[in-house]
Amino acid sequence: MPDITLNAPKLFDLRGRIAIVTGAGSGIGQRIAIGLAQCGADVALLDRRTDDGLAQTAKHIRDAGRRAIEIAADVTTKSSLADAVAQTESELGSLTLAVNAAGIANAKPAEEMEEDQYQTLMDINLKGIFLSCQAEARAMLKNGGGSIVNIASMSGVIVNRGLSQVHYNASKAGVIHMSKSLAMEWVDRGIRVNTISPGYTATPMNTRPEMVHQTKLFEEQTPMQRMANVDEMVGPAVFLLSNAASFVTGVDLLVDGGFCCW
Repeated sequence: MPDITLNAPKLFDLRGRIAIVTGAGSGIGQRIAIGLAQCGADVALLDRRTDDGLAQTAKHIRDAGRRAIEIAADVTTKSSLADAVAQTESELGSLTLAVNAAGIANAKPAEEMEEDQYQTLMDINLKGIFLSCQAEARAMLKNGGGSIVNIASMSGVIVNRGLSQVHYNASKAGVIHMSKSLAMEWVDRGIRVNTISPGYTATPMNTRPEMVHQTKLFEEQTPMQRMANVDEMVGPAVFLLSNAASFVTGVDLLVDGGFCCW
């Protein structure tokens, strides 16, 4: 017989949990960080941005009644991430949740791409995810376990029509498979690792005035005939981080409006 005494809504309750979110100064990372706080978590916010993005995120979290700290950190630097995790645990408590959303995107035909453009994106999107997971897992292993969600992309599963971004696609495919590999390395030590692969999403990067024509194509190519909004990434993240997904690890969750079905 199932345990009918289990309170299903509590499966998604993050109260008492400490989270770290990279790329928390804008877009998907910002909205997920706020969403974790709305479910009860206290959140350390990491970004290398120099604008007020982190401060805005922190304000929303504090308005939700939770604690937040802002940390300027570069995900391509191992020592920077180690310091960020140490500061998180010193100021907030034992780390058990992480969302790694820091990433960049750009495009150029493969035959014209300079090595620096390729390497910079790979350093942030792939190496940065690995170093973030490594620093977070070292704390989680000490703390008895945890859950990590890495933000990949449907571009790691399909090749986007009309976009010359071989380096971006490769980086996101790497994030998906690396996350599966990490999930298996840590599966018997209490750490779950999963990915979310968003489809076309209305982030500041995709809604710039000069993107109007491209945005229309994104919407037309998506079966739901629209882009996602950043709010629609919160539920998948909370699910994968929470006890609701206690038997879920090594999974890539596509949140793409049906795009990969066609």
